[in-house]
Amino acid sequence: MLGKFFQKPTGEDAMRVPPGQHLASGFPVLTYGETPQVDTNTWEFRVWGSVIPKVFTWDDFMKLPHSEFTADFHCVTRWSKLDVKWTGIKVTDFIKAIEVERLVKHVMEHCYGGYTTNISIDDLLREENFFAFNLFGEPLSAEHGGPMRLVVPHLYAWKSAKWINGLEFLGSEELGFWERNGYHKRGEPWAEERYSS
Repeated sequence: MLGKFFQKPTGEDAMRVPPGQHLASGFPVLTYGETPQVDTNTWEFRVWGSVIPKVFTWDDFMKLPHSEFTADFHCVTRWSKLDVKWTGIKVTDFIKAIEVERLVKHVMEHCYGGYTTNISIDDLLREENFFAFNLFGEPLSAEHGGPMRLVVPHLYAWKSAKWINGLEFLGSEELGFWERNGYHKRGEPWAEERYSS
């Protein structure tokens, strides 16, 4: 498999790839369970918990400022893809549209299909994080998490939840799907935080 689909990073690329990772020639798709098929006409995004509850339609979300992003993408299954080009909405722009309580320390990402993953509020609110709806200039396909996914470039890709449809704001940490099943609570690639100890 190595050589045809994946290669060891060399030269300048080696400095950008976390330990134990190989570069992917394509953009692999890994999904647990069925791939949800969600139409933008029926898509909704909810916020609840330690926040004033609010529901966004697709049109509501699309009224937020759009930005272009180029980010490296690191999967816990040991592949990386460099310079992935996305269009989306900064998390920091989205957060201005809601009212979050000060006591919030953690967030649970909720998705169509029932997937969840947890993230600290500090990790979520970094300037480089965004909700993506385009990938390489095309609408985000269902297999890559469309119509919208969260992208958190500084953590392993299971924190970049596909088919996202809500954020639950929490005062204390709760674990999501993979975290309850042996994955690390945070998932920082450069520290190889793959699994819980």
